[in-house]
Amino acid sequence: MESRRAETGLVLLACALVLAGVPGASVAQAGGRTIYCCDVGGQPVCGDILPAACYGRAYREMSPSGVVRRVVAAPLTPEEIARRAEVERQHRAAEADRQRQLRLDQALLETYRSLDDLDSRRDRELRDLDRSIRELRERESELVKRQSALISDATQTDDSAVAASLEEDIRTLDSEIITQSRVIAAKLRERSAVLDRFEEHRQRYVELMGAPSANGVSRNGRGVVPGSND
Repeated sequence: MESRRAETGLVLLACALVLAGVPGASVAQAGGRTIYCCDVGGQPVCGDILPAACYGRAYREMSPSGVVRRVVAAPLTPEEIARRAEVERQHRAAEADRQRQLRLDQALLETYRSLDDLDSRRDRELRDLDRSIRELRERESELVKRQSALISDATQTDDSAVAASLEEDIRTLDSEIITQSRVIAAKLRERSAVLDRFEEHRQRYVELMGAPSANGVSRNGRGVVPGSND
């Protein structure tokens, strides 16, 4: 039965080759050839070389018995090439982000021994900033008091030369007060940034320590329980 179907296939293929204009086509000749076929308008177009009608189309390489040996896809259009390039770019960007996050996570686990260590470092930085802010505000308060005293003296003196000198000192102090206020505002922003940074580190640290690997050991490889001091 199989040989009968094969013979029938050879006969049909030979007929197809004749119709396709292949000179001297025969079953025997077809038996050693690769046949190239594509679909044009819903109809197959075949030949023992790739027909011109198949250029720019998907085509099949077939044995004389009709077995498809290989399918060759149609060339990509410019739009398809652009889409493929964009997908590849997105994959590369995603992989770069993944590698970056891995490096950040590793650095985080190497920086803090535990959550208590993280909290301790945060509190230490905040104490230093709070002390600096307190000193700056004390300095600002002193400048304001000195300026107030000079303003009072300037309003009480009748000596124009003294009044002019006092006004110059008042303007100098005014500039110093503005500068001091700006420094305080910068320190307050720095304090807020420290809080945000440590909160972000803390959340990520909890995620990493609470996500065991496949063997049940925590991500840092030591099996540390989140928040422990071990």
